[in-house]
Amino acid sequence: MGAVARSLSGALAEIAGSEHVLEDGTARARFAVDGLEPRWVARPASLDTVGRLLALAHDADLAVVPRGGGTALELGRPPARLDLVLDLSRLDRIVEYSPDDLTITVEAGVTAGTLAAHLAAHRQFLPLDPPGAAARTLGGIVATNASGPLRARYGAMRDLLLGVRFVQADGVSTWGGAKVVKSVSGYDVPKLMVGALGTLGVLGELTLRLHPTPEFEAGWLAGFAETAAAQAFVTHLLDSPVQPNRVEWLNAAALAMCGFAGMGAAVALSIATAEAAVRAQGETVRALVREAGGTLTPLADGFWAGYERAMAPDGGVRLAIATLASKVAETAAEIEQAVGDECSGARPTITACAPVGSLRAWCLDADPRRMSAVVERLRQSVAPVGGSVVIQKAPAAVRAAVDPWGPIDAGPLALMRGLKDEFDPKRVLNPGRFVGGL
Repeated sequence: MGAVARSLSGALAEIAGSEHVLEDGTARARFAVDGLEPRWVARPASLDTVGRLLALAHDADLAVVPRGGGTALELGRPPARLDLVLDLSRLDRIVEYSPDDLTITVEAGVTAGTLAAHLAAHRQFLPLDPPGAAARTLGGIVATNASGPLRARYGAMRDLLLGVRFVQADGVSTWGGAKVVKSVSGYDVPKLMVGALGTLGVLGELTLRLHPTPEFEAGWLAGFAETAAAQAFVTHLLDSPVQPNRVEWLNAAALAMCGFAGMGAAVALSIATAEAAVRAQGETVRALVREAGGTLTPLADGFWAGYERAMAPDGGVRLAIATLASKVAETAAEIEQAVGDECSGARPTITACAPVGSLRAWCLDADPRRMSAVVERLRQSVAPVGGSVVIQKAPAAVRAAVDPWGPIDAGPLALMRGLKDEFDPKRVLNPGRFVGGL
């Protein structure tokens, strides 16, 4: 170890405590990103410690990767360089909870499962259910803008994040947003952090908007022989007085994973409110399904927990495709065609949050050449409606062969570069992983 490295090791240990700075080979391998091992791993337990660590990294020109639960490390480009991983799992306190105001402030390392257990006694919840939500940190959910079926009713993290406290690349702690639902103070700062992959700052505290737990919930699977009929049902459902909290599209492969077979496509939906209202709206759903020529099957209580497997199977390549809600069936068919043509007849698993046109596609094939062709075909397909295709999870070789984020217009890219220059001019945080190599 060189003198400079020894000096930095000592400085990191002095700030975080020697027991919370890891630099042995086993630890470095465990915290590697795309095979790139950090020189150090630090596990801070306070925002002050995060700030001091970042100030040191900034002065020493170290590249820093913030890490939550480690569930989305295959999102984005492989890092350009990596010196220090900040493991934020020890930032796990509930800072302030106001049940009457339906708000809570938590540290970024709190997991969604821990938060749900904390809120249950007050019959409140945070309506975010991305795959594997229970084990994911809330800071990681913000950084990746992860969402799930409940987005149909409650929106995504941008709609639920009221305020953030984050540490800038130079170690300065900054607050943006508010701690009450109605305030608009600092409105844009929290939204900048959503989906930024930790490239603008290290998230420390989050103030979140909560919702009351619904009194009653029921769900159904609407099955159809033809995808066009399923699309027509979704269109009529969204135009009806029914207020579902989930409306999920499943292709045949996804249905098989959920224990259903024999349907060309299906729509799984649920309604959650007062029991009488749920039952009345359920009758409207039944009529709409009958009109579209489908069949309606009640969902078992554990369906949505098991549905996580269909949203995010293990291995392979996972894509996020954005299109219009009116084109979910058409886009799903194009995904199946592209994968089948390029991957020797393979059949992808496809699910979608139908009301917002957000599709998820999974393919076991991870050959860089074939997946590059699939992604490029799909990007050309959705481009006319302003859609996009993002590689959410894939081996590093695939993400090196094709840009995981896709093309972006010069104007928005210039704005992103300007923000990066403002918040992190030395490119300390997650260098190279975000859109445009930021």
